[in-house]
Amino acid sequence: MKLKYIYTLLTLILALYFVPAQAQTKKPAKKGTTKTAAKKTPAKPATKKPAAKTTAPKKASTSSKNLGDAAARAAADTTKKGGNGNNADSGGGLSEEIVVTTAYKPVLADAVKIRRNPDLEDKVPFKAPLVYTPLDKRQEQNSEIRQLEAMKRPPEQDSILLNNYVKVGAGNLKSLFGEAYFSNGRDQALQFGGYLKHFSQSGSLEKQSQSKDDVGVFGKSILGDNNISGRITYNRMGTNFYGFDQTAPPLSTFIPGKQHFNTIGAEAELAKNYKDVENDLTYALKIKGYAFSNAYQARENNVVISGFINQTVKQFYAGLSGSVDLNSQKDSLYKLSNNILRLNPYIKFQGTNYKIDAGVNIEKEFGDFGKFYIFPAAKLEVQVIPKYVRLFVEAKGDINRTSLHDLAYINPFIGQNIDIKNSVDQLDISAGLKGTLAPGLSFKASVFRNSVKNMPLLVSNFDAEVNKFKVIYDDGKARVNGFNGELDFKASDDFNIFGRVEIKDYQLASEVQAWNLPKFLLTAGTSININNQVSITGSLLFRGSTNDRTFTTTGGTSTMVQKPIASFADLSGGVQYKATRQITVFVQANNILSTSYQNWLYYPNYGFNIFGGVGYSF
Repeated sequence: MKLKYIYTLLTLILALYFVPAQAQTKKPAKKGTTKTAAKKTPAKPATKKPAAKTTAPKKASTSSKNLGDAAARAAADTTKKGGNGNNADSGGGLSEEIVVTTAYKPVLADAVKIRRNPDLEDKVPFKAPLVYTPLDKRQEQNSEIRQLEAMKRPPEQDSILLNNYVKVGAGNLKSLFGEAYFSNGRDQALQFGGYLKHFSQSGSLEKQSQSKDDVGVFGKSILGDNNISGRITYNRMGTNFYGFDQTAPPLSTFIPGKQHFNTIGAEAELAKNYKDVENDLTYALKIKGYAFSNAYQARENNVVISGFINQTVKQFYAGLSGSVDLNSQKDSLYKLSNNILRLNPYIKFQGTNYKIDAGVNIEKEFGDFGKFYIFPAAKLEVQVIPKYVRLFVEAKGDINRTSLHDLAYINPFIGQNIDIKNSVDQLDISAGLKGTLAPGLSFKASVFRNSVKNMPLLVSNFDAEVNKFKVIYDDGKARVNGFNGELDFKASDDFNIFGRVEIKDYQLASEVQAWNLPKFLLTAGTSININNQVSITGSLLFRGSTNDRTFTTTGGTSTMVQKPIASFADLSGGVQYKATRQITVFVQANNILSTSYQNWLYYPNYGFNIFGGVGYSF
């Protein structure tokens, strides 16, 4: 009886030993490799074989601690192979024999391997000592909004103003340069100051020289709702009639004549200060004039009284502007009174995307001339691309008074007893676009067509006055078609480049050519601040070719000969260095390309010239 229980216990131990071994094999054992009992005999005969095995109990005892766990993990596998529980019909049971084919070799994936060496250094992180300072402040229960404390104004840079400035220099071509400016400084109610300028140089030809002098004082004061301003100026320009035909030099006794122009001018203005209010009434009154004379007997006096009054009603403007231009001209052979009265009633509408100006110019000549004109004065602006591009159309007309002062500063080699006749812009029409293409890049482009009656032209008068010029007029109606373009690129406060181009086509009524009027004109310039101390400026002038005329007499017959004047480019530039807050050093170069060009027939301009100097602020 006791032996029967011993055999049963050994059989259970053997089953618990081999089942975990079978679960650890890589592949499940095939049916052909598993040896099962040939017959289902009772437990008593089947226990004879295990009785002979004396090593099985010893092996089981060495791993008795893990037998229970191993049996639990292997329960699923033995169930699939041996059936459910003790059901003998399922083909399996505790008497089933399991053969172990290989030993268990664990494989660890690369992803979980640690490939870095441990840091064996003993580092203790630094911990700063914490210091707590409690606020000795009573908690307030008041949650209402309190008044903000006033912010202190930051200190001003360069609070000490330098109101005066002197600049002197010299260079080749016997160049002398000087400027001086002064003012009273910072004052919110009164500003006044003045300036002095001088520049002179001499060329390589006989008596090829010029000089320019300017003196002026100015002031402005605020009186309640109005402000009053004024200035007094004096200008003098001197030169010589040094031009002659280089292919036919004058006689050795040729002495160029001297010429100078003096102009004393003054102006005063009373205007209402701007206020950003609705339905505001604005007005201004201005009076200005000058007295002009040359080295001979030409004189011109001019006084212009102008003003306007404007009433604003929301987006609607209505007003009236006008002027009285009083002018007297005389020379050795004539004395004229050439006056013009102008009135311009207008209305304006201005909105977010449009602006309309509608009015007329009513003008009357009186004195030695007495014609009456009514011209349109209208302008329309429409915003095509919001905040970027505007389309504009304009139509206007005006009387252009022929002025001795203006002609002298256009061509200083003009002769005496100039023919005086006013020209008339009968209808000037223009259309174009203006606005901003990109940040800092602005433009304006327009096409125009002007109808001009009695267009003035400056031509040579060498057969009568040796080397002087006179004014003629294109009798009839001339047409001028053209294009104007402007471009200004300001990348920053330290870099700015700009340019303007003019292209014109002249269709004259009586003259063969638009004498001394270029068909192409380009002007450009730049200003660059390298840093707070160094700045560079430059300018370019390119003028297209023009034509003048002369007359030759053969056998008592006078024949007109056209004289072409070649196109030219004039490049200039300057550098300024601010050594200290008060001292500045500068260099200016003109006609850098050293081209021997002519503005007027037989009058070559000055070649390359450079001058420099210092400026002082105080």
